[in-house]
Amino acid sequence: MATTPLEKWVEEQAALTKPDNVHWCDGSDEETRKLVETGLKKEKTGKHNTFYQLNPAFSPNSYLHRSHPSDVARTEHLTFINHPSKELAGPNNNWMEPSKAKGVVNKLFDGCMVGRTMYVMPYMMGPADSPYAKPCVQITDSVYVVISMKIMTRMGAFALKRIGSSDSFVKGLHSIGDLDPKKRYIMHFPDERLVMSIGSGYGGNALLGKKCFSLRIASYMGYIEGWLAEHMIVIGVEDPEGDIRYFLGAFPSACGKTNLALLAPTLKGYKVWTLGDDIAWINVGPDGRLYAINPETGFFCVAPGTSEKTNPMMIETLKNNKFYPTLFTNTGLDVRNNTPWWEGFTGEPPAELLDWQGDEYKAGTGKPGEEKPAAHPNSRFTVSIYNCPTLSKEFDNPIGVPISGIIFGGRRQRTVPLVYESFDWAHGVFLASIMGSETTTAATHQVGVVRRDPMAMLPFCGYNMAGYFRHWLNFRSKAKNLPKIFFVNWFRTDEDGNYLWPGFRENCRILKWMVDRIKKSGEAPRGGAGATGGRAAVAAGSGAAGAKETPLGFIPDASDIDLSGGGIDGNKLKDALRINRGEWQKEIEDVEKFYSQFGEALPQELKNHLEKLKKSI
Repeated sequence: MATTPLEKWVEEQAALTKPDNVHWCDGSDEETRKLVETGLKKEKTGKHNTFYQLNPAFSPNSYLHRSHPSDVARTEHLTFINHPSKELAGPNNNWMEPSKAKGVVNKLFDGCMVGRTMYVMPYMMGPADSPYAKPCVQITDSVYVVISMKIMTRMGAFALKRIGSSDSFVKGLHSIGDLDPKKRYIMHFPDERLVMSIGSGYGGNALLGKKCFSLRIASYMGYIEGWLAEHMIVIGVEDPEGDIRYFLGAFPSACGKTNLALLAPTLKGYKVWTLGDDIAWINVGPDGRLYAINPETGFFCVAPGTSEKTNPMMIETLKNNKFYPTLFTNTGLDVRNNTPWWEGFTGEPPAELLDWQGDEYKAGTGKPGEEKPAAHPNSRFTVSIYNCPTLSKEFDNPIGVPISGIIFGGRRQRTVPLVYESFDWAHGVFLASIMGSETTTAATHQVGVVRRDPMAMLPFCGYNMAGYFRHWLNFRSKAKNLPKIFFVNWFRTDEDGNYLWPGFRENCRILKWMVDRIKKSGEAPRGGAGATGGRAAVAAGSGAAGAKETPLGFIPDASDIDLSGGGIDGNKLKDALRINRGEWQKEIEDVEKFYSQFGEALPQELKNHLEKLKKSI
């Protein structure tokens, strides 16, 4: 007999889904081991087991998972934000009236777990002792989801203790259902702090603590409660003096977000400390500054393109498995040594290779001009953040870290300079609200098309973005000593399509310029072995922190970027920093169309900034 709101809710979901068994997860290592064994033995859909054990010499305690061929990515067209009104959901979201939405999915959940085990997972998003952390419970019938959530969240009895007899916890109901793409719904009910997802076992659709709660539900909670839930990395940049300044960074997919989060700098004396590669919760701290925590405890990253060259720290993370299982999803399999493989991991495919569906891989197959990949383009790995050799000692700090700078970036061949700084907070919010990035998937036949993605949050903002922009602007009165706001574009090309900036590890040179700009403003260091609390700012005339005022913001000259020891072409750098006014005239026209969908709800201040930019261009 249920005695608490949580027990009552679980009983109700069991009555709806009708599982054969109900298992309450305790998050222990022994439970994890037994569940992995279950996944190794139990046949799931089609021809695949849930897990296949990989070579421990490559990555200890690692496993390969193959999903259903139709279940390989987020299902944005069937993802709904179910506010009471369409206006509150905004033009940036799919909307369905809440009672209608529940009617649609409840029919699919009815009896969906017959013959299966229902797993009840209590977990925390954020350090258990943090005032900013949130207790959650997810129900699922997927062992893959349980193990993934074990890696990505803080799962265990302490979450139950935090909930106690309260009804203040985030609820998630998930089932793989029958994996019918037409019945694959992800429904969000922000007022109830509830997510209902059925028909998919893929990460973003099934790990409900990730995008569904940590961004879509949490962004609305932050709107109501006065904080921010953002699609951002969290890093600490340490200079040669040992001072550390913390940055947030927002990038759409395929724009180098994880590479920056685990950057191994080429500049002598600089280090980057990792706190998160995907999600940041930002609160006003006790001293009035902005502080950020990463609510997750793992990485869920795209595999293709990850290598010793592009991200050596991530490769070390995958091999440094001390704590939890590591999962590889929809990668290829090198049969010779039983290790995962994906495009970009090594130069040439192994001689004996299975593709992501478990079939023999043959190079040269596919449509004319399109090489069929061995790993799915959206193949992933899920690995504990505690494996990361550059993990910040502040990762579990319950208050988080104080933020000195926020970086926004996208993928643009033209138009957007390599780096620039906003004039002030409101100007930075404006520039972030008009962010655009070029599509990279050939499957849509729309490569290079600019998609507006404000703050890299378009797919994840759980309410009307017009209100979201206003919420950002309001932090001028909520906080003090607000971070500087910067913008980057690592992908600027010349007329022949060659990149003007080398990117990857060399991006530390841009971070150094940002740090110098922050020093120039007089901000004291915020952490690190050498922090003094009052180190002198960089001299006002210092070239290291130089910048010129332009219609976009403050842009450095090529001479302001430290190119020492890098062999970087200074002329290419000059081209990467220039502004083409003709291209920006077209950009402004596109922004005006994007803004128009928000009507009168769009803050007038943003309209004023757009008009000012239009006149100056």
